[in-house]
Amino acid sequence: MTLFLSPFPPTQYARHQHRVLPKPQASSFSSSFQPIQSHPKSTGVVVIGAGLAGLAAATHLNSRNIPFLLLEASDAVGGRVRTDVVDGFLLDRGFQIFITAYPEAQKLLHYPSLNLRNFYSGARVYYNSQFHTVSNPLRHFWDSVQSLANPIGSVFDKLLIAPTTLRVLSKSDDEILTSEELPTVDLLRRFGFSDSIIRRFFRPFFGGVFFDRELETTSRLFHFIFKCLALGDNALPANGIGAIPEQLAAKLPPNSILLNSKVVSVDLEEPGSGSGSPSVRLENGEVIRSDLGIIVAVEEPQAAKLLPGRSELVKQKPARSTVCLYFSMDRSQVPIRDPVLFLNGSGMGIVNNMFFATNVAPSYGPAEKALVSVSLIGMFEGMSDDDLRAEVVRELSGWFGDSMVGSWRHLRTYRIGFAQPNQRPPTDLMKNPRIGSGVYACGDHLTSATFDGALLSGRRAAEALLRDKALVRG
Repeated sequence: MTLFLSPFPPTQYARHQHRVLPKPQASSFSSSFQPIQSHPKSTGVVVIGAGLAGLAAATHLNSRNIPFLLLEASDAVGGRVRTDVVDGFLLDRGFQIFITAYPEAQKLLHYPSLNLRNFYSGARVYYNSQFHTVSNPLRHFWDSVQSLANPIGSVFDKLLIAPTTLRVLSKSDDEILTSEELPTVDLLRRFGFSDSIIRRFFRPFFGGVFFDRELETTSRLFHFIFKCLALGDNALPANGIGAIPEQLAAKLPPNSILLNSKVVSVDLEEPGSGSGSPSVRLENGEVIRSDLGIIVAVEEPQAAKLLPGRSELVKQKPARSTVCLYFSMDRSQVPIRDPVLFLNGSGMGIVNNMFFATNVAPSYGPAEKALVSVSLIGMFEGMSDDDLRAEVVRELSGWFGDSMVGSWRHLRTYRIGFAQPNQRPPTDLMKNPRIGSGVYACGDHLTSATFDGALLSGRRAAEALLRDKALVRG
């Protein structure tokens, strides 16, 4: 049983509850919160950043009836998990796939409302001018049997998948995230996988997950993702990946989210107050004081700026980056109707993976049109958008034919400098969220670089704050 011990008398607590700001209605595809002109000068907890971590922290505080104010610098919730509507197409900001077996997500999200649409459990690998199927034997047994002889690795490589799966399923998540670690590529070799399957399948598949084609990412993260893939499905919400943060935001109380409110500093004590309560200063100079604490739920580089001198937040490894290009085409001309991910196993070119998004979720485009999503690893700073687009078209023309790809219409290019924190060894995926007196941090840079890691870190930060303030006792 959990007991809640409020430091406020009942009338004071109610006053704090009424001080938070109204949260406008969210649309199906992107946030439609309206800017608020006024806000409270103080609240229970200030949460900075309305990405997944901040929304999870706010959700946990709300479940404990703790007053809070969620501040977001941009015009909508979601952080990196956003969806734009362009000419009737849903464009996720970068290649993002939701894995239904994420344990924290299962606790927080209502899957039926997301109307999830599943990918084929496996991939089609482009190698030697042909496509070859690689299947999850737990989901598509006969497909995997038929693919034993294809050139994407040896028969032995494919038989290794089963014991690898059993190995990760036998461990708890905490065991995985604290286990001995080494780069993923070294782990795969230790397991006995050949260089051919590593080059042709693991590098483009997990390289696309980690935005790290060299597979330097920690084996802890590989094991966690591999376990989730074995237990669940790769999916997209019918209304775009942004539907995930939208759902979390919609469950928060009215008057709790303030958009277009950039925090420029975090102060442990408001000048002249003598209260010792931490506060935040907004870009417009206004100050909001917190009676209980502050949760910093922004990306790793921004967290380091808001909390200078905190060694645990100093970015010591270059961020993982990506470029995502979207094209439209006639839906009747799509060459393959399966909801499958295509991987570049050739070892050549700049495309890492691509898929026809409307094959997975038809709602991603107008009725007669298909949406094509193409992902690259890295920022390609030396190439203009036009040159990148031309090179992608040229490369994919070799996959699907000049006449088809030449007719695609470019919709948008996203260059995402901070797609994920760099989690090559050494890592600590169980970091203490407490940064200083009354200040806590959360985000995927403190846990696993996944949707689930962000959600879990938000809960952990809120729990740490409540424990320190003796607001919760187990």
